[in-house]
Amino acid sequence: MQRDRIDFGSMDIPVLFRKIFFPTLLGMVCMACITIADGIFVGRGVGSDALAAVNIVAPLFMVTTGVGLLFGVGASVVASVHLSQGRVKAANINITQALLVSLLLMAVSMTLIFVFNKQTAYLLGSSGQLLPLVLEYMDWIVPFFIFSMLANIGMFIIRLDGSPKFAMLCNVVPALLNVVLDYVFVFPMQMGLMGAALATALAQVAGGVMVLAYLLGCSRTLRLYKLKISMKSLLLTCRNTGYMVRLGASAMLGELAIACMMLVGNYAFIRVLHEDGVAAYSVACYCLPIVFMIANAIAQSAQPIISYNYGTGDAARVHTTFRLSLKTAFVSGLLAFAVMYVLCPYIVAMFLEPGCRAYEIATGGIPYFAAGFVCFALNIVWIGYYQSIELARKAMFFMTLRGIVGMTACFLILPPLLGEKGLWLAVPCAELLIFILLTADYQLRHKVRHAVR
Repeated sequence: MQRDRIDFGSMDIPVLFRKIFFPTLLGMVCMACITIADGIFVGRGVGSDALAAVNIVAPLFMVTTGVGLLFGVGASVVASVHLSQGRVKAANINITQALLVSLLLMAVSMTLIFVFNKQTAYLLGSSGQLLPLVLEYMDWIVPFFIFSMLANIGMFIIRLDGSPKFAMLCNVVPALLNVVLDYVFVFPMQMGLMGAALATALAQVAGGVMVLAYLLGCSRTLRLYKLKISMKSLLLTCRNTGYMVRLGASAMLGELAIACMMLVGNYAFIRVLHEDGVAAYSVACYCLPIVFMIANAIAQSAQPIISYNYGTGDAARVHTTFRLSLKTAFVSGLLAFAVMYVLCPYIVAMFLEPGCRAYEIATGGIPYFAAGFVCFALNIVWIGYYQSIELARKAMFFMTLRGIVGMTACFLILPPLLGEKGLWLAVPCAELLIFILLTADYQLRHKVRHAVR
């Protein structure tokens, strides 16, 4: 396999960032297309109630991806620092521990969801009318979450190993497979919601298998390491896992923030606008992953550069990379807002039949929702910077404040004050508040650092 020539310590920062960013961006956007393809084929091929059911289950996707990011970011940051100091064996042990523990954790979680499937559906905000559709989709998709989680962790390891293009393929191939299978299962074969779930499941299997194939046979430096079976090895695994979890917790909270946004939003929309409101809100939730994946691609592209140079003590390269990532996030968020604002009716029509009530609700509200895209992208990248320089507690604090506390508060406060418009403005207001706090924190930290000098 041809390798990408990457030197995190000496290559020109903009060139290095672009070399990682564009393959990562393409791969991440293709991964988001798996979810979007489901929405389009379900909405137009099965109906608005089915689309609402998929949105009810969607927080489980976010939690699964969150577990992958939890261990992926943690293992990548730790392994980056080890590699910068020439400790390859320690890096390999860390990534192996991350994969092993996450597999066990996901197996337990899937078992619990299966045993308590109805309770899980109601907890996610399902109504009695949507319950059969929610259970149909959930029972087919949940067993394959383990492959999705494996692919998420593998992306970090493969990029750190110097193969961002192969990491991109691990997202592109499943995305294309999902689109093809979605069409075949939903339209010609008329398999309904079960077909959409099966298409996504098989795509996830393809991504997980590609990651395993790379780690077992194609990797250059990072590879799976045979762990010893002893009490000392178990204690070492627990210690290393705890450290990786602390570093990656804020990344998981980023996914949990989206899950929280969907969950609280589903409750709020179904209370005020009923099932049609959830269907309309689901269109916004399908569009948001594109913005999230773009911001995540920026953060993940900057992460190995920042972590490596942080490990070597090169503060100038760390700062340059951080500033470049913020500029990229601002431009990306602004473009995403412009596209959504101008093309909103056409985008909604991809999911819902024009003229139906859900379509009218979505076209009226989504432009307000899209107003938060710029701050959303900036916040993801800023918190990713704190992760990369091992400020785990600060990253976790802001991610919790942003995704759970702020989001829930805005959904509780704004709808009674502004009505239907308040439902759509809850997310943008939460993102704006956190951006102001992040800016203030950075300025204060900058002043303190200069005062010490």
